[in-house]
Amino acid sequence: MTKLLEDILRQPDELLGSLAYATGDGSSALREAARVVDESDHVFVTGIGSSWHAGMAVRARFDAAGKPCRLVDASELVHYAPFPPNTALIALSRSGRSIEIVESLPKARAAGTRVIAVTNTPDSPLADQADVTLRLEAAFDHQVSVTMYSALTLVGGLVAGCDAALADGLRTGLEASRDAAPEWRQRIDDSHWFDTSAPTYFLARGGSRASCYETRLMWEEAAKAPATALGTGSFRHGPQEVVTDSLRVGIWLDPATLHDEDLELVRDLRSLGTKVMLIGADVSDEAADLVMPVPHMPDGWQFLVDIMPAQLAAEHLSRLRGVDCDAFLYCPYIIESEGGL
Repeated sequence: MTKLLEDILRQPDELLGSLAYATGDGSSALREAARVVDESDHVFVTGIGSSWHAGMAVRARFDAAGKPCRLVDASELVHYAPFPPNTALIALSRSGRSIEIVESLPKARAAGTRVIAVTNTPDSPLADQADVTLRLEAAFDHQVSVTMYSALTLVGGLVAGCDAALADGLRTGLEASRDAAPEWRQRIDDSHWFDTSAPTYFLARGGSRASCYETRLMWEEAAKAPATALGTGSFRHGPQEVVTDSLRVGIWLDPATLHDEDLELVRDLRSLGTKVMLIGADVSDEAADLVMPVPHMPDGWQFLVDIMPAQLAAEHLSRLRGVDCDAFLYCPYIIESEGGL
């Protein structure tokens, strides 16, 4: 068993621990973070790499709560984006040491911006300089971000709003995802969707765009295979010209928005010979070449579990391609400079 697979399989239990901490011993910090947000005229969310993808889910939760926020890649934030007066910055970073995050802190301080750190490293530069620190309280992954990515979406998303009913619903969904893992693995093993050299596109809407973009990154980090991620709507405005019978597409199905329209897209793609992996709740096994059913989650929170079958798919592809998903060829675990490869 690869270290990556071990990390994926223990992920639901780690997230249950993060949820228990955020709503228990860490609840006062969570309330303080929510107060800072409520008192601010502007809210920025930032991260880089998988943390930026996590920010897509966090922004979706703020949108749903009627609290608009601006998501800015940390490398753009530090060099290009000024902070308006009375801004709160939610900084997502598993290590709290990524160079772009660290270099954004003096800029935030000079602008009077209050910083909410969401991190797994309470002794990091980010946590040391933050006004409020929200701890993930989860075990670090071996290499590729798995639980760390998902825990950032969870804890960051809770800043937009959390009550007992939501916590119970999230707990139930995470427990169900743990039970679903053996079926996901069996479906993957039995599937003919995978191709070691086929071009791959990932498409999603809403909060699941975070899962879509994170899966693209896992294709690159774990399977060492290029891939593309897009919003499902954006794909239909030109990129569909790449469709051939050799293309592989992964689509996340939103349970409430454009559900039937996206199933129509799947049918059209398959009619042209494209093989489709479909991830969502209550999906017929005949709807795609590989269907990965996910548990029901509280409204707008499907992203917390719909990344998991895609993570398993990336690990599976790495073994089919004969590459080591547990080691990076060029990328250090933490990027601490802004130059070079």
